[in-house]
Amino acid sequence: MQVPAPFEYERATSVDHAIGLLGRLGSEARLVAGGHSLIPMMKLRLANLEYLIDINDLHDELGYVRVGADEVRIGAMTRHRELLESPELAALFPIFADAETVIADPVVRNRGTIGGSLCQADPSEDLSAVCTTLNAACVIRGADGERVVPMEDFHRGPYETAVEQAEMLTEIRIPIRPHGSSAYAKVERRAGDWAVTSAGAAVWMDGPVITDARVGLAAVGPNTTGIPAISEALRGQQPSDELFARAGAIAAESCSPSTDNRGTADYKRHLADELTRRTLRRAVERIEAGARGDSAHDHREGNH
Repeated sequence: MQVPAPFEYERATSVDHAIGLLGRLGSEARLVAGGHSLIPMMKLRLANLEYLIDINDLHDELGYVRVGADEVRIGAMTRHRELLESPELAALFPIFADAETVIADPVVRNRGTIGGSLCQADPSEDLSAVCTTLNAACVIRGADGERVVPMEDFHRGPYETAVEQAEMLTEIRIPIRPHGSSAYAKVERRAGDWAVTSAGAAVWMDGPVITDARVGLAAVGPNTTGIPAISEALRGQQPSDELFARAGAIAAESCSPSTDNRGTADYKRHLADELTRRTLRRAVERIEAGARGDSAHDHREGNH
């Protein structure tokens, strides 16, 4: 039976308490919430830590979805199930529900958190692609205060983030932009597995014209989110299968997958192409469906 090396256990009662413990205990201390990534690594002795700081009691402080006038704020302790069931996120960012339905299983979704997912910084992690697709920013708090880091700068490499020692991720902020929608698609070997390849897309339109678009990929390399060349190719264009095909080709060219037991590099590039097309098309369909709904509502109101 695999067991972790011996470690000391502390339970944080507030964000400030957790940050204080990190500062006092030093580099051999780690925060744990759901623990679905960290604990298996400790069992395999891939992570040997002297201290674990349990932050589950911080859910009341950091478990929330708050909608403001121009942004949505999500607390780092918000659990996957809460993201999946949030009516605010479903209305503003349907990409979250798309992604959460294919993340792991109900047991993991009941315990795992968005903060833990982002801080794991796994190149195959779904919510990292989602948050970068939505141009999110991360709030990092330490003893000296807060700083806000864009998602592009939050992940410094595989399993490495901008969170320094004695700091913790406390919040994710996502800008609200009108006339947009989003979608996520994933190919996996079995339900709830890590992605073979996945893609997220966010699109904004002014009438029939795309004003902006972003695409994020997962599991096909470390730097494949928010692909600028796709945004440039789509801006000012009307949606079409030919346009989506151009974006898919750029996605395939921009990624750097490796052959492993999930598939060959060529197969993953093919998936990056296809899933980019699929998610862009779905995001546009959602915008158009919303516009038709608004028009129908306006028509009904005008008949009264």
